[in-house]
Amino acid sequence: MKLPHRRHVLHLAAGAAALPAGTRFAWAQAYPTQAVRLIVPFAAGAVNDITARLIGRWLSERLSQPFIIENRPGGGANVGIEAVVRAPADGYTLLVIGTTAAINATLFEKLNYNFIRDIAPVASIIRVPHVMQVNPSLPVTTVPEFIAYAKANPGTISMGSGGNGSPAHVIGEHFKMMTGVNLVHVPYRGGAPALTDLIGGQIQVAFIDMAGSIEYIRAGKLRALAVTTATRSEALPDIPTIGDFVPGFEASQWVGLGAPKNTRSEIIGKLNTEINAGLVDPKLKARFADLGSTVLPGSAADFGKLIADDTEKWGKVIKFSGAKPE
Repeated sequence: MKLPHRRHVLHLAAGAAALPAGTRFAWAQAYPTQAVRLIVPFAAGAVNDITARLIGRWLSERLSQPFIIENRPGGGANVGIEAVVRAPADGYTLLVIGTTAAINATLFEKLNYNFIRDIAPVASIIRVPHVMQVNPSLPVTTVPEFIAYAKANPGTISMGSGGNGSPAHVIGEHFKMMTGVNLVHVPYRGGAPALTDLIGGQIQVAFIDMAGSIEYIRAGKLRALAVTTATRSEALPDIPTIGDFVPGFEASQWVGLGAPKNTRSEIIGKLNTEINAGLVDPKLKARFADLGSTVLPGSAADFGKLIADDTEKWGKVIKFSGAKPE
C-alpha cells in the first residue's frame, strides 16, 4: 500500500482551519457540548483499553462531558479503526491508537483505509517498553549469551507472541533482523497465553510488554535480559537495554489519540492541550507508571511524525519477516 509522504501527516496536524479567529475561538470554547466516544479497537483489559479509561476519566473531569469507552475489537484492530475513519469529523468520535496501526499499514495487503491519510493525530499518551525475557531454564543470563546460544542452536528456540503482526512479534523479528539469529515464531491468540507458556517452558523467549510481565519478572518466574527501549526503565532500573549490546536497536509500543481527518484544528488543539496537562499531573502520571509505561507528551505534529516514522520502520521489519495476518 502506497503511503502519503510524511509531510502530509505533519500538514494535517499543524494546518489551521480557514476560519476567522473569532469563530475558531468560539468553536474551541464550546467543544465538547455532548458525550464523546473513545473507540478502542481491542478488547477490554489491553494496554490501549486501560490507557483509554485513564485518559477518558481525565478528559471527562477537565471538559465536563463524559468520554465513553467503546471497545470495537476485531480484524487486528481494523474494525475499530474503520469505524472512526467513517465517523463524522466533529470531535465526538475519537480513536485510541496503538502501534498496531503503524504495523497494519504493511502487514495487510489491502485495507479499506489509509491510516496516515484518514486519521488525524491528536496526541501521544504513553510509551510502553517491552522486555526481552526468557524462561529461567534457558542457560543464558545476558543478551550476548542469548545470541551466542541461539547461533549455536539455530531453529531450536521458540519465540512466542500475541499473534502474527502483534507488537511483540515485530519487535522479536526486529531483533532477529539485527542479530541474524534463527528463532521459531509461535503465535498465540493474545499475549496472556504466550506469557503462560513462557512461564511453563513451552516456549523459551518472548518480547512481551512490561505491563503484562513485570510481576513475573520480579517474582523470578521469568528472567529479563533487556528492555527494548533506548534507555533503561525506571520500573526495572537494573535491566540493561538491548541497544547496549545491539547498537541502534530500539523498539517500543505507544498509545495515543486520533480523530477522523478534517476534524477542526481547534478541537484537536484543545484535546492535545488537555491531554498534555494530564501527562504532567502527578496522580495520572503515577497510574501510567504502574503499568510500566512512561508518559509521552508532545504536539499533534510530534505524534504524526512518530506514526509516520514507525509505519516506515515496521514496514521494513514486516517485509523482512514475511509476516502475514492470521
